Amino acid sequence: MDETTAAAARSPFGWFLRGALAAFSIPALVLMAAQIGFAALAREAGFSLGETLALTVLVWALPSQAVFVGLVGSGASLAATALAVGLSAVRFMPMVMSWVPVVRGPRTRRWQLLAVSWFVAITAWVFAMARLPEIARPQRLPFFAGFAVTLTGLNGAAVIMAYNALGAMPDLLAAALVFLTPIYFLLALWGAARSRADVLALAAGLVLGPPFAVLVPEADLLVAGLVGGTAAYGIGRVLRS
Repeated sequence: MDETTAAAARSPFGWFLRGALAAFSIPALVLMAAQIGFAALAREAGFSLGETLALTVLVWALPSQAVFVGLVGSGASLAATALAVGLSAVRFMPMVMSWVPVVRGPRTRRWQLLAVSWFVAITAWVFAMARLPEIARPQRLPFFAGFAVTLTGLNGAAVIMAYNALGAMPDLLAAALVFLTPIYFLLALWGAARSRADVLALAAGLVLGPPFAVLVPEADLLVAGLVGGTAAYGIGRVLRS
């Protein structure tokens, strides 16, 4: 490696490119497969390609995207939809709080953290917690930025291609792709469960979801989440004590 190449590798842009290359990974492929399922879900619910892509890039949280599409598709009110999407995004607060001390370097500015924190979701957060401690602090932010921006772009491209391809697919295959999203949620949440309360909340959601879909179809996800999550939290507290 000559001096010019070595200097480029040490520069912020060089670390940005390294992060971009790291985005081509198994977790990224799994997320892209789930986004294909989301594209099928959104198309089935009547969302246009532009709306589906905007939800993917601007919301950048697959559970929140699915909650939005599901509630709007079922005719829920704007207030109920906003509340449900907001509650589904509360989990990002502790994730960002734990991410900032890891990614921040000695000269990192606040506006840089604010800009890059937009991309913090479960896949990027897990990647950051696993990979960034191995990298010197000055290079962590550009490395993470390269990974996050590339990951978002790849998933946006996957949504565009999937949305357009669904029109040419057999109906049975297109319908099967819709189930990629809930399967991804189920496996990701089960793998991320660290306590009894997490497992109980997941089980409560699976049990309460179908009856609430019949009883309160316009707010089934919201009600099932509140009731099941609250009950799981209470039972978990009792078991710990």
